[in-house]
Amino acid sequence: MKIIELKNITKQYQLGSVGVTALNGVSLDIHKGEFVAIMGASGSGKSTLLHILGLLDKPTGGSYVLGGKEISKLQDDELAAIRNKFLGFVFQSFNLLARVSAKENVELPIVYSDTKTNFLNSENLLQKVGLGDRIHHKPNELSGGQQQRVAIARSLINNPLLILADEPTGNLDTKAAAEIIGLLKELNNSGITIVMVTHEPDLAEAANRIIKLQDGNIISDETKKPMAKETGETAQSAQSARSASMAIHVHKAINYMRVKDYFYQAARALFTNKTRSALSILGVLIGVTCLITMMALGRGAQDSVKKQISNLGSNILMVRIEFHRGGVSLGASSPTRFTLKDVDEIKGLPDITKVAPYCSGSGQMVYQNKNTNASITGTTEDYIDIKNSKPVDGRFFTREETISRAKVAVIGKTVQTALFGDQDPIGEFIKIRGIDFFVIGVLPAKGTSGWRDMDNQVVIPINTAMYRIFGKEYVDNMEVQVSDASLMERAQDRIKKLLIILHRLPASRESEIDIRNMAEIQETITNTMKTFSYLLGSIAFVSLLVGGIGIMNIMLVSVTERTREIGLRKAIGANTKDILFQFVIESVAICLLGGLIGILLGAGIAKLFAVVAGWATSITISSIVLAFTFSFLVGFIFGLWPARKASRLNPIDALRYE
Repeated sequence: MKIIELKNITKQYQLGSVGVTALNGVSLDIHKGEFVAIMGASGSGKSTLLHILGLLDKPTGGSYVLGGKEISKLQDDELAAIRNKFLGFVFQSFNLLARVSAKENVELPIVYSDTKTNFLNSENLLQKVGLGDRIHHKPNELSGGQQQRVAIARSLINNPLLILADEPTGNLDTKAAAEIIGLLKELNNSGITIVMVTHEPDLAEAANRIIKLQDGNIISDETKKPMAKETGETAQSAQSARSASMAIHVHKAINYMRVKDYFYQAARALFTNKTRSALSILGVLIGVTCLITMMALGRGAQDSVKKQISNLGSNILMVRIEFHRGGVSLGASSPTRFTLKDVDEIKGLPDITKVAPYCSGSGQMVYQNKNTNASITGTTEDYIDIKNSKPVDGRFFTREETISRAKVAVIGKTVQTALFGDQDPIGEFIKIRGIDFFVIGVLPAKGTSGWRDMDNQVVIPINTAMYRIFGKEYVDNMEVQVSDASLMERAQDRIKKLLIILHRLPASRESEIDIRNMAEIQETITNTMKTFSYLLGSIAFVSLLVGGIGIMNIMLVSVTERTREIGLRKAIGANTKDILFQFVIESVAICLLGGLIGILLGAGIAKLFAVVAGWATSITISSIVLAFTFSFLVGFIFGLWPARKASRLNPIDALRYE
């Protein structure tokens, strides 16, 4: 029964501008159970013929029928499936994976198979080739002859139609070579078809058919002795041949064992090349650490600003006097002054809900033997809503207390701590500029705004501040709350027109009325902080990008170093996707590991800034997800090109790589 039929097979190589013919119209048939030796001088085309027979290379022209199916025009992935299912290879240089045991090397073709039904037991095969006591040894723990026995066991694992041996004894001493040839003869006697390339006549004597090539042509084809008799195992090979004729086109799907092997090999590669892996991880780690730290600082700054903005209240217009002379601002030195009458008039305007006038200064606060300096703010009960400052302890003063110039005070947290410590201040008397005030409440903590401590203040009724503390008959400025944000501009125009009329200001002095929309200021500050955060994030992203380029370089080096391994995997059935996924997963694994360490390190640095420098920092789930996503994308994008390069390698070119 014919297993292989070649008709007029040609193979040409292009070396620069010169074309080289390796095979020139070769035609031959190989039958089930034959042991064929292909001989010839160097350059005769014998290795090229074997590579074409093993589907490691494609003919330039001619017909190749395997198991009754024409396969010379099939795609690479289809050829990989056929190699995995029906062929076994024994290479001169063994081509074993150094990082795995003999058993795992033998089982490697199973990884790339869609079905496990035709595969033999790896341990039984190692027993069969005389390595039952070396099952878990790695290749560097085996002699050359033992390594070749492992390769032979690997070639048998898929119960192949055909074993192709390329100079199987070329790297062995005489004794080991005799053992390997004896083993191949034994396999042939059991009914397995073998095609062997050799340049040694003594080894060719083991075959029952010798084909000699010269300059790409068959010059002799001699059958010395009959094939082995068909045994039970030979019948099984015949059954395999019939299966081959019916199922030569195979669709390769990603299965669990393949995916498991992808991650297993990725882990092996990382731990085998520890220094290189550490440097790769370091590049991503630095980028992610910067990203997390910068985002924590940016987010913390935004939260701090938002807190300060919330302290200013919502829908607020700040009204003040801004006096200019000769183009120079003189602050509030204008002869125009706001009065409490202005406050009442503004309250009567449409769309206005609250008005808080301010009369401000500073002074010394005394309680028993303790004292502190703090700011003094005189205002009205509207202060609570405008500043979102409902007392956390006690109460705020009432309108009646404001009108009656009551000597009551609401103190900030800093003042409370300085004067009272852990003592409850409610119901106690403090001296403000030498005048006794009754403490009725404690303001909520506001934090700092730049250099100013917002909690180091005392709030008292405005009439009390004007007439008992500062001796003023005017207010310094006021804040106006508008009922809706959409009405801010209209309310602003109305207030300005009203004040111009009330103070009879000529056109030349109308600019003294300075009204600022706090919503616009808040929006500007918020946008500025967002820009600041984006800037910090961009710096971190550049660091991550540099790390990604480093990953790509490392992966390109890895592809170069493992070219022969890629060739071996393709020879035993790995398709383009298998190689692509394996290298992409390695790249992604490096980046995700670096990303994880970077997230932890970045969080630690952010915490250190918060504790040591007192900076506001905030690490959010979104920033962690973003860092992980960036790590994955860097690994995927920068690993894709090296992985694609690896997946497109021609198996025979990869196997020949030195």
